Amino acid sequence: MSTENESPAQPAADTPVAAEAPAAPTSAAVDPVVPVDPVAPSRTAPAPEAAAPAAADATTDTRPARRGAGGRRGEGGAAREGGPRREGGDRRGPRRERPSFSDPNAPEMVEKIVYINRCAKVVKGGRRFSFAALAVVGDKKGSVGIGYGKANEVPDAIKKSTEHAKKRMVTVKLKGDTIPHEVYGEYDGGKVLLRPAVTGTGLIAGGAVRAVLEAAGIKHILTKSMGSKNHIAVVHATLNGLRKLRLADQIKAARSTVVAPAE
Repeated sequence: MSTENESPAQPAADTPVAAEAPAAPTSAAVDPVVPVDPVAPSRTAPAPEAAAPAAADATTDTRPARRGAGGRRGEGGAAREGGPRREGGDRRGPRRERPSFSDPNAPEMVEKIVYINRCAKVVKGGRRFSFAALAVVGDKKGSVGIGYGKANEVPDAIKKSTEHAKKRMVTVKLKGDTIPHEVYGEYDGGKVLLRPAVTGTGLIAGGAVRAVLEAAGIKHILTKSMGSKNHIAVVHATLNGLRKLRLADQIKAARSTVVAPAE
């Protein structure tokens, strides 16, 4: 049988009904919708006075300005132009020429290093080295000198020895490219014999003797070292022999000198 006005079925009295869960609270209240008036100004737009300081802060740069010829270009700033440059791009101008203290007429010096000795000193942290240099300096025209210098480095020792030799230059007597007569030089344990030689013989010498003779300008000579082999002794013995040389005119003048009889 169909019943049009039949009411919906009601739940039974003994059937439990689930209670509706309460709505979750919202974190923020929903703003009511405000109608926008096209004639009235917008409520969210900031005032012109309030926006001006913010724009000024945005253009302010706290970074330090860099110094240069072209200046610095920042946001909203103008470039600073550098000062005018001189021709050639050099602000300091032309350099002044330093005066030269060297004598252009001075003879060219020849420096020869005969021997370099190394000395080691044992200390707590290891070994310390020092160097000693023996040098000969001459102008190849009869002037020669011997120098000795000590330092912790080889270049400094060589410099000291050459400067010492230049201060002790002596002049020896030569006969052309050789020596005027035979001579025998001695110094400490060193003994050197020097004999003149004809043109074409050459420099017959070795070691320390050759260095002294080349610096003095001798090209033809016969030599013989007959004593100690120590470099310092041989060098000074060679120089001692060269200083004993005399020319024929000097010997003749010495022999013709009249000695007054003793009273």
